[in-house]
Amino acid sequence: MTDDKHPSAGAKAYDAIKAMILDGRLKPSASYLEAELAERIGVSRTPVREAGLRLERDGLVTVRPRRGVQILPVSAEDMTEIYQLLTALEPLAAQLAAERGLSAQQAEAMDNATTRMEQALANDNLVAWAEADDEFHALLVEASGNKRLIEATARYRAQVHRARMATLSLRPRPTQSTVDHRALLDCLLKRDMSGARDVHFAHRQQAGQMLTELLARHHFDNL
Repeated sequence: MTDDKHPSAGAKAYDAIKAMILDGRLKPSASYLEAELAERIGVSRTPVREAGLRLERDGLVTVRPRRGVQILPVSAEDMTEIYQLLTALEPLAAQLAAERGLSAQQAEAMDNATTRMEQALANDNLVAWAEADDEFHALLVEASGNKRLIEATARYRAQVHRARMATLSLRPRPTQSTVDHRALLDCLLKRDMSGARDVHFAHRQQAGQMLTELLARHHFDNL
């Protein structure tokens, strides 16, 4: 049993529950008691309660007093609204990141994420591709330097990642998506603000259309 007074107990519970939501071990619309989740993770109920509040802010659960948490579903309608926001906000992040210029550390991290996407495709490992893709988007927004922009996009990225993971086997191979990431990185390194904004706007628009169409076509009302 982990020492729940240690600062990492809440973070451990948060990471573990979030991972179980994203990979489908915790089912959409189902409710789970704090005691049940605590036993799975190996912590007491207090860190689970704290994690539930964080996950509620992320838009992944609803906290139900004395009944634990309910996993929120994600519908095609939800994804349409989320992508409308991300298609507006992330191209702005790309523009700001190009204007600021990437530090050597940021450039290396984004290059590594893109390379992992390319390698994952070569190895036909779509799960690894999705994880590297999610990391790239997080790095991009962080590189904007706009704290409010980072906060505004963080909660929605988790929901997009969950929908992406559920539809990986149904979508075309994300070859163009990977090419888009490399093209965006090139624009950032050249500090090409309009190019970075335009490349990423087209990328987010196309990705959002494809994902929402998949969700609607296959009736994923309970992701």
